[in-house]
Amino acid sequence: MYYNRLIEKEIIDSLTAFPVVAILGPRQCGKSTLANHLSKILSDRKTIYIDLELPSDLRKLDDSEWFFSTNQDKLICVDEIQRKPELFPVIRSLTDKWKGNGHFLVLGSASQDLIKQSSETLAGRISYHQLTPFLYSEIKHDYSLEEYLVRGGFPRSLTASDDLISNRWRENFITTFIERDLLQFVGIMPQVMRRLWQMLAHLNGQTINYSSLGNSLGISNTSIKNYIDLLSETYMIEAVQPYLKNIGKRIIKSPKIYISDTGLINTFLGVNSFNQLMGHPVFGSLWESFVLNSLKAYFPFYNFFHYRTSHGAEIDFVIEYGAKTIAVECKSSKSPKLSKGSYNSMIEIACEQMLIICPVEEGWSMKKNVFVVTALEAIEHIGNYFTHH
Repeated sequence: MYYNRLIEKEIIDSLTAFPVVAILGPRQCGKSTLANHLSKILSDRKTIYIDLELPSDLRKLDDSEWFFSTNQDKLICVDEIQRKPELFPVIRSLTDKWKGNGHFLVLGSASQDLIKQSSETLAGRISYHQLTPFLYSEIKHDYSLEEYLVRGGFPRSLTASDDLISNRWRENFITTFIERDLLQFVGIMPQVMRRLWQMLAHLNGQTINYSSLGNSLGISNTSIKNYIDLLSETYMIEAVQPYLKNIGKRIIKSPKIYISDTGLINTFLGVNSFNQLMGHPVFGSLWESFVLNSLKAYFPFYNFFHYRTSHGAEIDFVIEYGAKTIAVECKSSKSPKLSKGSYNSMIEIACEQMLIICPVEEGWSMKKNVFVVTALEAIEHIGNYFTHH
């Protein structure tokens, strides 16, 4: 069964406006499935699909200029393009020669070198789109919020026949990602990466202390930062930077780290069911991960920060777009309460409104400019706030 993805229309629009369109995202999040779906609904032209993990397809590109030229009339889809970066100059030359738009759709799993190489070579010719694992809004009619929080959004994990098979898929995904996909990056020790990733699951949603992590793992602060940067660049974690615009306050200046997929958090912590999750200390921060990933997918051009003072007053997320901000608190309870520190923080950073995002059935107004909302209501509220205020 195919589930419509949030970014479909954006990609289709970009294919009419750019010679090259790139879909980036973690492995196994559905990039190939989306590309195949697009090839079926773009009925005005044929599509040819090349998977660079297949030796037979790699051989087709021994003379890539010739192969591409013979398929000029088609949309050429190249999957796992980061495995053959020497294609970018060829693509640039051909698209300049062919003129027009919508010639290439390229898919990639790792963003660091891919974006650098493609942006340098294809400046002005390429449009980037990030695909996440399934968002809850994309599958809400077939899966409960509880199932989604336990299994996460990776398609094969979410759609598994039971929680045990889902967890086994995630265990295999983690192993494959560490032992195969990260080998392309110099200096990565798989055992150290696994231990660090597991530690980050226990520390999910907390400000990062590089020295403490380095001492625990027996490696330097610089190495810890490099490992964390790599997890971020491959879409496995999100680093939320501090909101530093209130200069007069003693603000915590370290980023907060979130593992991007709730299912991966549960696998690292040995959580296999929703009942286990509800009783686990990580439940609150896992809910924050869910909220963060949902909102960033809908508002990719907005800035997300966290705010915390040395006295402990904090706001989970401060969303900024243009000159406006809105505060977001995440509460994994159906009876949310706000501390005095949250209200004070809202005043300190001059946010006009605060959303409290909870697993409730329907939202309500808690007090003036403070609203309790569901995750889906939050998306609508944020969109309206920045559009109409």
